[in-house]
Formats: sequence, structure tokens, C-alpha cells
Amino acid sequence: MFDTIRKAGARLFGARSTPSPDGPGGSRPAAGKGSAAAKRPHNLFEAAAVYVSARAEDDQDRIEEAAGWVSPEALSFGVNELACRAVVALARERDESPGTVARALLGLPAA
Repeated sequence: MFDTIRKAGARLFGARSTPSPDGPGGSRPAAGKGSAAAKRPHNLFEAAAVYVSARAEDDQDRIEEAAGWVSPEALSFGVNELACRAVVALARERDESPGTVARALLGLPAA
């Protein structure tokens, strides 16, 4: 079982950003000519953070931009990881269980 999870994680972490005619950063403006930020591909966690924040702000342009940085599978994994970390952080802040916090965020009745 853990071997399957390890292999899936290795595939997702090894995912590269989608090539773009604008270069490694897609349509995102370069931080400076020849800068490391302009040459560095986006990782799945960066894509997930931008994607989720854009969804929260209903910014369709940023949603589409972030979705193009990594494969759909990698983006899904990143969004899932971000959700897990957010629920755990909020549970610690509220001194509640992660299950209670997740159910409250989704508007579900207490179990």
C-alpha cells in the first residue's frame, strides 16, 4: 500500500510545469532579465496556493494561469495537501479536532 503512495507522490513531485511559448514562467512577467525567478519552473505547491487564493477571490485569469503551471494531477495533489494543512492549522488554532473543523467548514452537522 505505501509503495503505491510513494510511487504516486514521486510521479507528482517529479511533474514539470507545462511548456509555454512565453518561456518558463508562462505569461507571468519576469522579475528581471536573467533572474532566477524568471527561469525557475513553478512547483505544485506554488501552483496550488495561487489557484486556491484565486478561486477564493474569483479571479478567473489567475485560476487559468496557475492551472497551466503544472499537470492537473499535480495541481489536485497540491490543492489537497493545502486543504489538509489548512484544516490542521485551523484545528490547532481552535483547539478542536481536524474532523470537527472540516465538518464545520463544509457546513455539515457534528458527527
